[in-house]
Amino acid sequence: MRVFVTGATGFIGSKIVDELIAAGHQVLGLARSDEKAAALAATGAEVLRGTIEDLEGLQDGARRTDGVIHTAFNHDFSRYVQNCEDDRRVIEAIGEVLAGTKKPLLVTSGAGLSLSAPGQPARETEKAAPSSQVPRAASEEAAASVAAKGVPVSILRLPQVHDTTRQGLVTFAIAVAREKGVSAYVGKGENRWTAAHVLDVARLYRLALERAEPDAVYHAVAEEGIPYRGIAEVLAKRLGLPVRSIAPEEAEAHFGWLAAFTARDVPASSELTRKALGWEPAGPGLLADLENLSEAAL
Repeated sequence: MRVFVTGATGFIGSKIVDELIAAGHQVLGLARSDEKAAALAATGAEVLRGTIEDLEGLQDGARRTDGVIHTAFNHDFSRYVQNCEDDRRVIEAIGEVLAGTKKPLLVTSGAGLSLSAPGQPARETEKAAPSSQVPRAASEEAAASVAAKGVPVSILRLPQVHDTTRQGLVTFAIAVAREKGVSAYVGKGENRWTAAHVLDVARLYRLALERAEPDAVYHAVAEEGIPYRGIAEVLAKRLGLPVRSIAPEEAEAHFGWLAAFTARDVPASSELTRKALGWEPAGPGLLADLENLSEAAL
């Protein structure tokens, strides 16, 4: 299969490109700079120069290939709501040219979006909250509108995706800890985050694309729920900083925009994903990778 990958030079997207090529697929990858284009070409992928703001360029990539994996997202969290709405437009634009072609589209979302009962792990069968409550759900709403046009759309919900260099939102927590001189958690720190190693996540994208199951939702979850206090304690150890609890009313002043996430309890199950695709995560856990952070991550 010839696959168009947005975000092809990113942390997750670059691993997806490697996974697809190793499995015998051809890749057309989006790259926004000469440097990133050269790195992408070195993997054996074909390069499409452009950005996620260039909707016509994205549509061209979709026309030229047999399926699309969309991972690109603007991670400037100071404009998070706008970024989520921009992602809605990207998905809808790609969907326009896929309608009637039977080409699969794999859309990226978040593992903490569904309306599960408090304290219970979210399951793949549960719908996401509306984007008016959880902005990132705009991607799933766009996926639904594209699916209504007959496009075989699958959604892959991501947890904290990690290796020893990057760890999703934990990477931002590291920056806050260094700035504040303390690794903090909110209250008792018993709220849980999900996680998966980046190579396991890349493999799941490939499996989901090859399956091309319409209206499927997959959870890229290797670890169902890691207490945030445990994350903060490992960060304190690796950074040589104290660890302490802060009150909920202190969270925004301490964490900034990250406060919207640091106290959330968002466990999630991947039981149905594993059964459907035969996916078995094999990479190190999040805390293990934090214990072995690279110098660049510190």
